[in-house]
Amino acid sequence: MELQDKAIDGRIGSSVLLVATIAYAALSVVALVGIGTLPAASDSGAQLVDWFREHGRSVRWFMWVSTVATPPLAVMMALMRRLLPVPHRDVFLFGAIAYLSIIPVWTWTWGGLSLHADALEPATARAIFDVADFFGPVFTGVTTTMIGPVTLLALRRQAGLPLLLGILGLVAFAEQTIETITIFGSTGFTQPGGPMNMQLGAGLTLAWLLAFGLRGGLRGHPQN
Repeated sequence: MELQDKAIDGRIGSSVLLVATIAYAALSVVALVGIGTLPAASDSGAQLVDWFREHGRSVRWFMWVSTVATPPLAVMMALMRRLLPVPHRDVFLFGAIAYLSIIPVWTWTWGGLSLHADALEPATARAIFDVADFFGPVFTGVTTTMIGPVTLLALRRQAGLPLLLGILGLVAFAEQTIETITIFGSTGFTQPGGPMNMQLGAGLTLAWLLAFGLRGGLRGHPQN
């Protein structure tokens, strides 16, 4: 009877994880398409003011969709944690909680810039945007904490995780580790808030997260 209950719990947990992952993926696409092209990290204060005046409504919608996406993301993280053994699940959980916590801080910084963009001074816009730009460099510590334990298990073919997830995780982990250099960047590809943070690193991390969620939703069973 106990084994049967565990099997039912596993199937339900996997189904919920699959639905949560699909919901988060859909909301992420809506948010990214809605906000469009982001301002360049190297834009002047005046250029930033112009961008936020033009895209203020899009930023608010981006914030709203990101906020709505938080519950399915939390469900994903909780159920993915159950797929991992101790202590890997606990290390993953530390990264997951930080992941859920830091993204709202980044979005409310953008929301603040968009709220009264018509009265925004260029120097103020540039200073606040500089703070937001360090979201990417600091976020690498969060993502490596989250990706690392899962990747280690997958590369060892443990916890029922596929090698392909381990390879994707290894690529994402390596990129995020290298991306820590953006803390010291100032211009170009490796500057804070530049393409290495906002396009390459964010894309790889999201791809890994969705791959883990989909794999767990389709095939995974909780570890007890």
